[in-house]
Amino acid sequence: MNCLKKHSLLLIVSFVFVISMVSPSLAQQPGAAGFSGGESSRPPYKIVTQHTAVIGGKEVKYKAVVEETFFYNEKKERSASVVSISYVRTDIDNVSPRPVIFAFNGGPGAASIWTNFGLLGPRRVLFQDQVNSEEIHPKTVPPFLYGNNPESLLDAADIVLFDPPGTGFSRVLGTNNESQFYGVEQDAKLTCEFIENWITKNGRWNSSRFLLGESYGTIRAAEVAYLLTGGPFGTGKLNAITLNGVILLGQAMDLNREGVGDVGFLNVLPTLAATAWYHGKISRDNKTLEQHVDAARSFAANDYLRALYAGSALSSEERIRIAERLSALIGLPKDIILEHNLRLSSELFEAELLKAEGKQLGAYDGRFTLPFNPSGRDPVADDPAMAQYTPSMVAAFNEYLKKELGVEMDLPYNTIEFKTVNFRWDYGFGPGIPVPNKNYAEDLAVAMRRNPSLKLFVGMGYFDFVTPLGSAEYTIAHADIDPGRVSFGFYRSGHMAYIGEENRKTLVDDLRRFIAAACGK
Repeated sequence: MNCLKKHSLLLIVSFVFVISMVSPSLAQQPGAAGFSGGESSRPPYKIVTQHTAVIGGKEVKYKAVVEETFFYNEKKERSASVVSISYVRTDIDNVSPRPVIFAFNGGPGAASIWTNFGLLGPRRVLFQDQVNSEEIHPKTVPPFLYGNNPESLLDAADIVLFDPPGTGFSRVLGTNNESQFYGVEQDAKLTCEFIENWITKNGRWNSSRFLLGESYGTIRAAEVAYLLTGGPFGTGKLNAITLNGVILLGQAMDLNREGVGDVGFLNVLPTLAATAWYHGKISRDNKTLEQHVDAARSFAANDYLRALYAGSALSSEERIRIAERLSALIGLPKDIILEHNLRLSSELFEAELLKAEGKQLGAYDGRFTLPFNPSGRDPVADDPAMAQYTPSMVAAFNEYLKKELGVEMDLPYNTIEFKTVNFRWDYGFGPGIPVPNKNYAEDLAVAMRRNPSLKLFVGMGYFDFVTPLGSAEYTIAHADIDPGRVSFGFYRSGHMAYIGEENRKTLVDDLRRFIAAACGK
């Protein structure tokens, strides 16, 4: 999930045989049932369960490790408790070279529940779409279900889900320690330290390494890739940790992605066109979604660009022609387009496309709709996509934690923390002060220059208004990144590109190929 600006306050069908096994010594340790704060001496929480899953039609044995890692302030006091979930195969003799994916979500302030229980993990939420396999008409009231995830990547790589402080079960400990973690640089350094600790504890220094970040997590991925090698001006030491690949889903690296001047209107046009195509608000003329999006890209790069550049010097005749062409691409009436001077924001489009039907589009996924609400919209709670797919995800995941992973906590699993994390995030100028023109793709470009073998995968949903596909393409193309080392994936989904059975299968197939190629296979 992503929570930047208005669209970014962010941001059981197949059965699995499960053997739950809790270490008796851990179960008896003080605080092991729910680490309730800042005790300075208790041992870290750790619980290991053994499982068997069927992935890609084959049986896979693995262990799930829910584990606490402590971090310390300058006084050597515990300042944070980070709880991660690792899925590690146990039916392989030599795990040393086996790939490891370190995955995280965004916000800032979002836990890794989304990539864990929607894409990567061996178990996933079952959205129970009441119409078809698109999963855009899910149940919104209990009971909710979860089950086997036959598309999990666990057969190809071990998976480590990282929840930064303030999210999931991870917490800041003590007083006045928030500034140590709630910021771009602080967060990235913590993530680097976590990764180094994990590969050391698990003897995985010779394993291929990947980062997977979603939404704000793509900023974290860029900064971690930049810092992992270390250096006097990076982490302050020589970490010398390199990556095989970085996977970005819902790219948000450019905080100015909505554009200076007219760039944002150009970049969002393919998403507007895709959504109009999906809802049947334009004449398709036997064009596929991909062909219609390509036509929008071409128009944005040529006639539309020149028209916006001309500004008030654009002739009346040309203004009308551009408005008519926009109307044919995005399905809004010509008069509305002219009224807004040819510049269509995503917010305007979301409100207007289905207004005659009394419906509002989802910003996080334009396929989702709810009854039109003209005022007082909460950008997350009232979003038609977030409002409908989060209840089943959150409830099912909490059931899974307790029933299958044996987690007993006296703290709630914090899915997204807005008030104390997101709203206070430090982009370099102090807590809560945004930096509107920072592009973290430039740091990723430096990491790729340092490591000529590092490859990049960028996955985008056609119907994502929060991080539009055009912005992702523009950001990568203008970041001095070698295009020969970049793979793009486009999916008929939204901000979470893996919603929908076919989307999930296609994305996982693309990621399998990417991981294999980045490992030299």
